[in-house]
Amino acid sequence: MNLHAIRAIYRFEMARTFRTLLQSIVSPVVSTSLYFVVFGSAIGSRIPEVGGVSYGAFIVPGLVMLSLLTQSISNASFGIYFPKFSGTIYELLSAPVSAFEIVISYVGAAATKSIALGLIILATAALFVPLRIMHPGVMLLFLALTAVTFSLLGFIIGIWADGFEKLQFIPTLIVTPLTFLGGSFYSIDMLPPFWQKVTLFNPVVYLISGFRWSFYGVADVSVGISLGMTLLFMTLCMGVVAYMFKTGYRLKS
Repeated sequence: MNLHAIRAIYRFEMARTFRTLLQSIVSPVVSTSLYFVVFGSAIGSRIPEVGGVSYGAFIVPGLVMLSLLTQSISNASFGIYFPKFSGTIYELLSAPVSAFEIVISYVGAAATKSIALGLIILATAALFVPLRIMHPGVMLLFLALTAVTFSLLGFIIGIWADGFEKLQFIPTLIVTPLTFLGGSFYSIDMLPPFWQKVTLFNPVVYLISGFRWSFYGVADVSVGISLGMTLLFMTLCMGVVAYMFKTGYRLKS
């Protein structure tokens, strides 16, 4: 394994974050803070508690997941797509770097940035609501698995996309609605029985439910099932990436 190449690509991608600090860090944190102000104050005054947890604290895991999912996809997809768009991808293709090493570099950098952002948002949330984490190890596990999984999905999108419209299609029209409808701001127990069953077909429900359990010990779905679904989704994304390269699909501008 070419560790020097992995380190070089990883450091380049991480350096890009500091060059675009306003867009990469400040903007998501400000957006999340606005969610706390609007949902925590306006709606929270009408919903005092959900599952024994104050509404402002209840929505924290959902808001972290919302940012984590969107930023993981955005970081990974843009990271691999922009070299294709600018033509600098040929420098990467001509270097002695395997497809596996490329995936590790870009996905690792995107996941690292997303995890750091998630932790910053958690620190920001603590300024608005009393925050407690009952199972910090499980919280970090879900945080890492989700970041890697959706960074893999973003990498797939970046390879597949041949324009900026396609780059934004899946995150905007599929992932974001699934996150809002996956229990970010409410418990699925609050829904009518029919819609509770329909919501279980939303994979994001399991991510948010397991992540919320690590905070307060309450969940819409068993934490074991949530962890299993997260691992399954990650395995599927890894399989798609492997299939793309195995069948001869290559990076191209």
